[in-house]
Order: sequence, then C-alpha cells, then structure tokens
Amino acid sequence: MAKRSPQDQLDQALQALLARTDSVPPSRDPKLSALLRLAADLRELPSEDFKAQLKVDLERKVSMTTATAQFIPKGSHSVTPYLIVEGADRMLDFCCQAFAGEEKLRFPRPDGTLQHAAVRIGDSIVEMGDPGGKWPPMPAGLHLYVRDADATYASALASGATSLYAPMDQPYGDREGGVKDPCGNTWYIATHRATGLAPEGFRSVTPGLQVSGADGLLDFLKQVFEADETLCERTPEGNVAHAMLRIGDSMVELGEAHGPFPPLRCALHLYVPDADAVYQRALAAGAKSVYPLKNQPYGERSGGVEDAWGNHWYIATFLEK
Repeated sequence: MAKRSPQDQLDQALQALLARTDSVPPSRDPKLSALLRLAADLRELPSEDFKAQLKVDLERKVSMTTATAQFIPKGSHSVTPYLIVEGADRMLDFCCQAFAGEEKLRFPRPDGTLQHAAVRIGDSIVEMGDPGGKWPPMPAGLHLYVRDADATYASALASGATSLYAPMDQPYGDREGGVKDPCGNTWYIATHRATGLAPEGFRSVTPGLQVSGADGLLDFLKQVFEADETLCERTPEGNVAHAMLRIGDSMVELGEAHGPFPPLRCALHLYVPDADAVYQRALAAGAKSVYPLKNQPYGERSGGVEDAWGNHWYIATFLEK
C-alpha cells in the first residue's frame, strides 16, 4: 500500500476532526498532532471568553457614547471658538448678516458691552464677548465651510468685512476666499468641491491656531487634550505648514506663524468628560490658570487655562440637571 503524503494525512485528519467535535483524532506524526490540536482550538471560535469580552467592550463603547451626550450641552460640540473682541455686539450682528447666523444668546453688561453671546452658523456654535480683566482681545482665525463660497464671500464684504483674497480654486480641493471681519477675526470661507460643503470630519466652523513654535503646541494638545493628529504637512525647513487634529468630536487646525500670518491668540471652549482631570493635566504641562475650576451658575463645571502660546482654553463639563 502506497504511503500517504503529509498533505493527504492532514486532509483526512481534518475531515475526521470536523466530523467528531468532541475529540482530536490520533496521529503518529508529532507535527501533524500539533496542527490538529491547534485546529481543534480554532474550531469552536468564537469562544465563550471571547464573546464575554466582546460584550464588555461593546457595553463600554455604548456607555462612552451616552456619556458624550451628557457632558456636552445639546447642540454643542467638543470645541467651540470663543471670540473676545472689542464691539462683540457688532460681531454678533455681523455673523447673523454675513453668514446667515442664528442668534442664540445675548447677555449685555450694565455698560452695554456684551458679557457673553452665542450664534449658530450652519451646524456650529460660535461664542463671543467683549474683553475685560483677565480676558484681553483675542481675534481668531476661523475656517468656514458653506455651500457657495463666492456668495458668502460677497455677503461678508457687504456686511463690513475687508477682503484678504478673492475666492479661488485651491490645490487642496476647496474653493476659498479670505476676509477680515469688522472686529479683526480672519475667516477662510470655503466650499469643498468634492462634497459641495465641507470635507469629511469638518463642520461649518473650525478654529485655527497660528503660533510660533507649532510643534510644541502640537505636543501639548496631544498630551493634555488627547488630540488625534490626522494630518501634518511640513515646510522644506521642517516647520508645521498645516496640521489637523481631532479633539473629541471636533477638528482644530494648526500652523506655524510666518510672514503675513503672525501669531494669533485664540480662545476656545472645550467640553470634556472630566474637567478637573483635564484642567490639572494642563497645569502640569505648563499652562497657567486664568480662573479656577468651580460649578458655574449656567450649569457647567469649568476652569480656564492659558497655554504657553497665549491661547485660552475654557475647560468644561456640562452638568445635567
């Protein structure tokens, strides 16, 4: 009788294994026996332990999703730009007129300046207030995605903005124009040609950080806010030309200040699951306190820090009522 090849022996043993689910068929070949024991272990996958662990992991993810809905106010996102500008009431009106914004809040001080205001632009909230005390003027850079960049650019100019550059097709897929609003903020008004609005991952309004020493800020954002770097393009000299980071459910852009783009101090409202932990992490990473953590009358536990580049972060956890 001809001797069977190892392959024939393995095929026959596997057939026997599948037919007899309660045991491993015997074999005189040690190598074949080892393979059959492995096959027996794999036969019953997924195991009960695997399924139990998968259930725990899925329940944890569901819990995290539910928690996200709890620590961020309804209608808001993880990161919200906060414009601290002279004439915040004018800023609010400009956003409504130029960008079809919807005014959500307007809290004036006794002297007529705005303590706090908020406007919805597209799917995003932008907050603002007049400077005072620990809150100096901090005009920002903002990326605004709209359905028609040319029409919105024209609307911004008609509402009092000045042109930085007219809309043009950019190599990164946007049709984009730039304006400076009456309060000094820079808006990059764009339509992503592939989607007709915003590229994947972006909302209507995305804040941009422009600093000297962008690499250091990049590391700070990862360490303190657990930012996920999704893109980092560099100049031939190695500087950060353009970086995109995801913090929570929001995107933040970052670039090295240079030439016509000087450093800008920016203020951002950041919602996190545990404001105390993130606030302490920021201080440990070199930030200094702007105001201490406490439960605020407007339903948040929040504290403010200033990073080494002069940006303000108002770290908050929404307290469910």
